Amino acid sequence: MNMQQILKMGQQMQSQMTEIQENLDKEEVSASAGGGMVTATVDGKGGVKAVKIDRTVVDPDDVEMLEDLVLAAVSEAQNKARKLYEEEMKKMSGGLPFPMKIPGLF
Repeated sequence: MNMQQILKMGQQMQSQMTEIQENLDKEEVSASAGGGMVTATVDGKGGVKAVKIDRTVVDPDDVEMLEDLVLAAVSEAQNKARKLYEEEMKKMSGGLPFPMKIPGLF
């Protein structure tokens, strides 16, 4: 493989990465906690887009429980988004682990 082929491959991977990033911005992943009492929705990169809270779980005397439910729902939604991202990166890299560790480069 010559340097020109390597550069071309790099450009193709950059183009694919840009496309994946744009697609992940459009993706939405949701997760709930407390039997569906709290639902968090994130984009494919893990950025929080929405949090929905059932009225019945709002108790001024137990704010800690609501905080825990929100945290659990957001964390799970972000974990799902991370897995989605990893799957997309594996597709792009032909199944190789991402980020790739190439000895001697970094």
